[in-house]
Amino acid sequence: MLGSLRYLLLQVRKPGDTMAPHEVHGFAKHLRCPESNIQIHDLISGQPTRSQLDDVDAVLLGGSGDFSVVTGGPWLEPALETMRELHELSKPTFASCWGFQAFSLALGGSVVTDIQRAEVGSFDLRLTQIGLEDPVFSPMGETFCAQLGHQDIVERLPEGAHCLASSDRVANQAFCFPGKPIYGTQFHPELDLSTLLDRLRTYPAYIESITGLEYDQFVKRCCRESKATEGLLERFARHVFRHLDHA
Repeated sequence: MLGSLRYLLLQVRKPGDTMAPHEVHGFAKHLRCPESNIQIHDLISGQPTRSQLDDVDAVLLGGSGDFSVVTGGPWLEPALETMRELHELSKPTFASCWGFQAFSLALGGSVVTDIQRAEVGSFDLRLTQIGLEDPVFSPMGETFCAQLGHQDIVERLPEGAHCLASSDRVANQAFCFPGKPIYGTQFHPELDLSTLLDRLRTYPAYIESITGLEYDQFVKRCCRESKATEGLLERFARHVFRHLDHA
């Protein structure tokens, strides 16, 4: 039944960005659904309509390509208004990376650019006590490896959000909103090692600017498998739509 769920992926990408379909593939793979079940709306072009939100079972917020919630642009406030609407509607939502930052900012949290705390590659994270008790996150274990690529940091989560995971550099790596079917991660549960490398090959200057390493050096030193996160999106869907398992 979960394979029949319909999703709306809200992207923030330049026209022709090859990572737009790549992102759809990653979400579909880890949600265990056909790619055709995921519709795309790019937030640079404006807000999705209420009927677009109503016509799907859940909303996904993905990465940013070349955009930042810190530097923003005329498109940002309408995008943030959509996230406030999702929260108000209690619409099932999963926000990854840029989506995690934007959702936090939309609800009153703070986001900063901090190159000293940037994380690109595979990093060890640890669950908070709340994360250890959460049905979506707890199966990953107290510590786990995840794939990351960011230099914008959620410095403060919005009021009402619970922190589920942290890393040595960044305290806020995941959130949930108690009583609402809304989760988010700074890391990328839609990416495994192979698909992370696909993405980072597209942005070699990004790797070097943050790590000081050329691509091949970076892969050897900074990248490894992240098996624990690969079931996270499927568990999110099963948790939010658990009634379907008994239909």
